[in-house]
Amino acid sequence: MKKLVVGILAHVDAGKTTLSESMLYLSGRIRQLGRVDHQNAFLDYDMQERNRGITIFSKQAIINWKDVEITLIDTPGHADFSAEMERTLQILDYAIVVINGLDGVQTHSETIWNLLSHYHIPTFLFINKIDITPYSQEHLLGNIQSHLDEHCFDFTNQDETFFESIALVNDDLLDEYMEHQTIQTQSLIPYIQQRKIFPVYFGSALKTDGVTAFMDALDIYTKEPCYPDEFGAQVYKVTHEGGHRLTHVKIVGGSLKTKEKIKDDEKVDQIRRYSGHKYEMLEIATPGMVVALKGLSSIQPGEGLGYKQTSLSPLLSSYMNYRIVLPDDCDQHQMLKNLQQLSQEDPTLHVTYHQELDEIHIQLMGEIQIEILKNIIQERFHVDVSFDQGQILYKETILNPVEGVGHFEPLRHYAEVHLLLEPLEVGSGLQFETDCSEDVLSRSYQRLILTHLQEKEHLGVLTGSPITDMKITLLCGKAHQKHTEGGDFREATYRAVRQGLKMAQSILLEPYYQFRLEIPSTCLSRALYDIEQMHGTFEMPDTSLETIIIEGEAPVACMQNYHQEVIAYSKGKGKLSCSLKGYQPCHNQDEVIEKIGYDSETDMHHPTGSVFLCSWGRFLCELGSSS
Repeated sequence: MKKLVVGILAHVDAGKTTLSESMLYLSGRIRQLGRVDHQNAFLDYDMQERNRGITIFSKQAIINWKDVEITLIDTPGHADFSAEMERTLQILDYAIVVINGLDGVQTHSETIWNLLSHYHIPTFLFINKIDITPYSQEHLLGNIQSHLDEHCFDFTNQDETFFESIALVNDDLLDEYMEHQTIQTQSLIPYIQQRKIFPVYFGSALKTDGVTAFMDALDIYTKEPCYPDEFGAQVYKVTHEGGHRLTHVKIVGGSLKTKEKIKDDEKVDQIRRYSGHKYEMLEIATPGMVVALKGLSSIQPGEGLGYKQTSLSPLLSSYMNYRIVLPDDCDQHQMLKNLQQLSQEDPTLHVTYHQELDEIHIQLMGEIQIEILKNIIQERFHVDVSFDQGQILYKETILNPVEGVGHFEPLRHYAEVHLLLEPLEVGSGLQFETDCSEDVLSRSYQRLILTHLQEKEHLGVLTGSPITDMKITLLCGKAHQKHTEGGDFREATYRAVRQGLKMAQSILLEPYYQFRLEIPSTCLSRALYDIEQMHGTFEMPDTSLETIIIEGEAPVACMQNYHQEVIAYSKGKGKLSCSLKGYQPCHNQDEVIEKIGYDSETDMHHPTGSVFLCSWGRFLCELGSSS
C-alpha cells in the first residue's frame, strides 16, 4: 500500500473541513459525518475552532482507501493563519485545493496556488457546493483556468474532447493520442506529479456527492515518492501538550526509533502518530509517516534533520507589529518566556523585547489572529493581555549593486570581509552565496561568514526595517594566523552588510493587499474613487452587471480598515476580501521615513563602520561608512 501525505487547502468557507469530513466518513475512519456548523467536525476539535467555525491549527488524520494510505493534513483557510498553512506545504506529496462553487477563485485561492507553485506540489482541485451554485461546470472550469492554470482539466468527463485537450500538453501525449485515440492512466501520472496537469473534480462535500470519485482519483493518479535509505526528516511545526514539547516531522528517508539521538544533545523519548486528537505510540517511524517527537528541545519548524540539512524559510510573514499591554500585576519577564514558547510554535510571531522602551512586541497578520492569541494566552498562562493599534511592518532593499567592507581589528583580534550586495526582483527574499577562492580564505571561515549572514535579521539604513530582495555574495576575506577568532568574523560580517547598505541607493517597501471587492452597481463610482485615493490599482470591471466585482492591489496601510466603509456605503450588500500580495515600493516613502526618524549612524546595536587598531599610539579607531 502506497503512503501519501496530502494537504487540503482553501479560501475560508469553501468547504475544506467538510470535504475532509466526507473523506473520513467514506473511508470508514469515522462512523458519523460531523459538521462545522454543528461543532462536531473530527479535525476541528479545538474549542476555539468549534466556537468560530474555522480551522486555526493544522491537524492530521489517517485514511485508508483502496491501495493508498493517506495522511490527510487539514490546514487553516483564513488569511490570518496563512503562515500555519504554509508550514504544512514543506511535507506534502500532493495537495487538494477546494474551490467554492458559489464564488469561484478568490484572492486567497490565488495566494495558495502561488505557494503550491513555489513548493512544486502536484495539485488536485475539488469544486465544492456544485449542488447550489448558479454557475455551470464549464463556467467554473473556465474561471479556474483563467485565474490559476490553463492546464486544469475536468477529469469527471473523459470523452474525446478531454483527451484532445490533454494531448496538447506535451508532444509525447499527442503522439500517444494520435496512435491510440486515447491516453493511458499511467501516462498521465508523471505529468500530474510534475505540475503540468491539474485534475479537477466537482461535487458537494456536505452530501458526499462526487467525493468517492475524487478519492478514487487520489488512488489512481498518484505515485508514492522514492525515499533514500539514509535517515532524513523535515520539521514542520512545534506544539505543546500537557507540559511536553512535541516536534512534528515527516520522515523522508531511513527510519527513526525511540531513544535514538538525532543530534548530540537531542534524543527522541516518544514517537506519536496522530489521527485527530488521538495518537498511537510507535517504536519506529518509517518513510512517508508524519509523526510527533517528544524529547526534542531546540529543533525549530523549517529545519531539516539527518541528510536533509537544508532549512526552509517561509514566503509569508506577518506585516503588523503590536505592543502587548500586560496587567499591572503581571511578571513581564515570565510573560516574555511564555510568549517565546508560543513563538516556537509559530515563528512568524517574532516576539521581541525592546529594552529601551521596556516593551514586548509581537508580529501578527490580522484581527482574528489577535483574538485567538489573546484566548490562547488566557487559557495557557492565565493572563488577560491586550494589544495596541499596531504599526505597519516595512522592509528595505537596494536599487544598485555595491560592495560592502567590514574590518574588525581591536587589540589581539582581526577579521576582514568583503561582500557584494545586489538587488533582486520583488518577492525574492535574501540569497547568500560565496565567490571567494579557498586560496584567499579557508572554507571553514567562508562557512562561518555565511552562517553569520543568515543567523540574524539585518536592518536597513532608512528606517531600521529588515532588508529583503537582495543577493549577498562573499567576495573576499582576511584572517590572522594568531589573532582571529570566530566572533571577529561575526563583527566584520555585520559591519560589511551595514557599510554596503550605506553606500547603496535604498528604497522602502510596504505590504500590499490583493483584494476582491463585490458591490452593487450603484456603488461603483464611490468604490473606484476610494481605490484611487488608497493608491490602489485595479482591473476595470464589467459595468453592465447588477453586482460588480473589482479586483486589484492596494497598500495595507491604506486599505486596512476599508471593509467597514464598504459595509456602510453598500448598506451591507458589499463584500471585501483581502490577502497579502507581498511587499512593493512604498507609496509615501519620504513621509514614513520622516515619521519613524531612524538614524543609522547613532544605532549602537547595528554599527555601520569598521574598527581599526591604529599604529600611532595603539589607539582604537572606528571609521564610519562616510569616511
